Amino acid sequence: MANIILIDTSTEVCSVALSNNGKIVLEKVSDESMNHSVLLAKYIQELTEEMRQQGIQADAVAVSCGPGSYTGLRIGVSTAKGLCFGAGIPLLAVNTLQVMSQGYLNRHGAVAEGTWMCPMIDARRMEVYTAFYDNSLSLQREISADIIDSESYSDILDSHKIICFGNGSSKCKDTLTHPNVSFVDGITPLAADMAKLAEAAYEKKEFQDVAYFEPFYLKEFVATVSKNKLM
Repeated sequence: MANIILIDTSTEVCSVALSNNGKIVLEKVSDESMNHSVLLAKYIQELTEEMRQQGIQADAVAVSCGPGSYTGLRIGVSTAKGLCFGAGIPLLAVNTLQVMSQGYLNRHGAVAEGTWMCPMIDARRMEVYTAFYDNSLSLQREISADIIDSESYSDILDSHKIICFGNGSSKCKDTLTHPNVSFVDGITPLAADMAKLAEAAYEKKEFQDVAYFEPFYLKEFVATVSKNKLM
């Protein structure tokens, strides 16, 4: 029955939670800004203070490791590594798209047989980070960065229904019009949805190297320069 600190800063939402045996004990969430470095430090301080008051000691830290926002992932992973190093506890990493799919199941229940979940994270323009999962969260198609057009996933859609969700799905609604596609709003990566996945990883001792672990960016970071700076 592990106590695991859970961290997700992979998108516009910053969230922290504490789970015990896969169930949420404490949770802090904000989608008010992208100032994750400030919010995460504040939430971690509040969470650890509440843990101290209740006499709870963390057994591990789990972080949503990507794909997602380059800056957000770096903040989340570096914070998680710092907590692990300071407390001498193991680090767990959970794929962000799998966290989103677990979040869908937590809110909407099991998907029908032959239906795949398609979490989508916005990757600018018409590109999304995505994958396909079945009802048991088994990966059915490799994680990829896809540019969406009217023919996207046509091979899959001929034999499966897919449910798209996440902050990348809204921009695809007018492009993916196959009758086997549906869209669900309100699903975003949250620390609380990592609980079962992190507990399973802890039981299997799927620990990461605290010194060398890096987020799963999927694509290399590309810096942009403001037009004003080019003048």
